[in-house]
Amino acid sequence: MNKKNVIAIIPARYASTRFPGKPLADINGKSMIRRVYEQVSKSVADKVIVATDSKEIFDHVKYFGGEAMMTSKTHNNGTERCAEVVKTLMNEMIIGRRDIVINVQGDEPFIRPEQINYIANTFLLRKIKIVTLAKLIEREEEFNDPNVVKVIFDKKRCALYFSRASIPYMRNENVAEKFSLWKHIGIYGYRVKTLLKLAKMASSPLEQMEMLEQLRWLENGQKIYVTPTNFNNFAIDTPEDIKNIPFELFENE
Repeated sequence: MNKKNVIAIIPARYASTRFPGKPLADINGKSMIRRVYEQVSKSVADKVIVATDSKEIFDHVKYFGGEAMMTSKTHNNGTERCAEVVKTLMNEMIIGRRDIVINVQGDEPFIRPEQINYIANTFLLRKIKIVTLAKLIEREEEFNDPNVVKVIFDKKRCALYFSRASIPYMRNENVAEKFSLWKHIGIYGYRVKTLLKLAKMASSPLEQMEMLEQLRWLENGQKIYVTPTNFNNFAIDTPEDIKNIPFELFENE
């Protein structure tokens, strides 16, 4: 993958219901958004941009030497925030409609650069428009946890459905061990043209029921290619999550 074709965008808003100011939270001496930015910068992405509606986050990113862009406070999700950045970059002739955008969650301070590289390289191998990641579920409690999003896909690895419920339902426990169960890792890659289309879509019934934006795309007929990863992600949703970060994640510091 030619690096100039890959732009990584990290949406980061200040007003989180469960954790206000989360991107600026300190994690072992560095802010969460700085950790995300530094990890993404190790990937094949030629440009990494934090997209935020907060002047405080914007100034902080600039302070540690990162690139940031102010975006509207009216966006409903990270996809819309990414699309605003993309439109600006297109107007500045920095990217084109066929280039690749990778949307990295701003609460993933330990994201692996390899995951971003894998998404970027997948676009070289297949004629696809949207890529995301999934990891094998190894513990039963993950399968039953509504905070762990499950995904099922067809033989071509295109997503059939995402759910907080335990899918597929195991009616016959005797066959359960024959199947692989997958959890969704919420990183997305899109072609620029596709991202702009997704950002215009209205919220859908399934999305509202599950509170999963990607269901909006499926309901509108978009195909989401699911590629496997061996890496677990450790997202930060609440202040308690910071206290529970596994020590081994800091071993290389």
